[in-house]
Amino acid sequence: MSGENQDMDRKSLRLVTGRTADWAELARDCVAFANAQGGRLLIGIEDGEAAAPAGQRVGGDLAEKVRRRIGELTVNVSVAMQRRESEKTGGEYLEVTVSRSHAPASTTDGRYYLRVGDASKPLVGEEIQRLLNERNALPWETLTTLGVPRGHFDPAKLSVFAAGIRASSRVKTSVKEKSDAELMDHYYLAIGPDLMNLGILCVGRREDRARLGAAPVIQFIKYDEAGRKVNKIAWDDHSLTPMELVEAVWRDVPDFRETYEMPEG
Repeated sequence: MSGENQDMDRKSLRLVTGRTADWAELARDCVAFANAQGGRLLIGIEDGEAAAPAGQRVGGDLAEKVRRRIGELTVNVSVAMQRRESEKTGGEYLEVTVSRSHAPASTTDGRYYLRVGDASKPLVGEEIQRLLNERNALPWETLTTLGVPRGHFDPAKLSVFAAGIRASSRVKTSVKEKSDAELMDHYYLAIGPDLMNLGILCVGRREDRARLGAAPVIQFIKYDEAGRKVNKIAWDDHSLTPMELVEAVWRDVPDFRETYEMPEG
């Protein structure tokens, strides 16, 4: 069983039983999963463990109690319960499957969370507004609101993109055989007569990428031991695609390539 991540979290059975029950934490994690891509809570498996303790039993009424409390403490959260048994130990645990919510999910006291890595991050300020705006909308990458014609791409960037696809060992031969125009459709860079937002990011022209508003901008700032700024590099002119930005940061920041020789023995 893999460790805790974006899609799964382990919780002790004490979270939902006895005086140690922390229903607020359970509600928080369910909301975070619902606002992300959904996920699973394994209640009855301790952090760092791969299986439920031997001899542990989950009462038949506990699943209904957990379902009821989640419904009382959350808004727009849909869950499914299933009692399972660990193969290694025979101990039982409760698997709570949280579905991705099509509307913004929150706790009943108005708190919003989002699953980031292996943690449930509270959302504040503009993050909440962004969630409210995006949750009921189509995926941002597939929008064509700028109305950029599919022919209005940067030929050099499309050539680099297509060459990278054809050189990859992880791409099927049938995909490599597609023309550049067919690759744009295959990878959802364009739809019909327009470039999608993803296409503008990856193969579009600089002026169109700047109009997106969400195009990535990166700054590298270095401080010395006294807290004084000693170096700054910015990639904020929207001339690079996200893939090129990664390469530029690695290439232009010398600190990433510093090495140290350690004596052996």
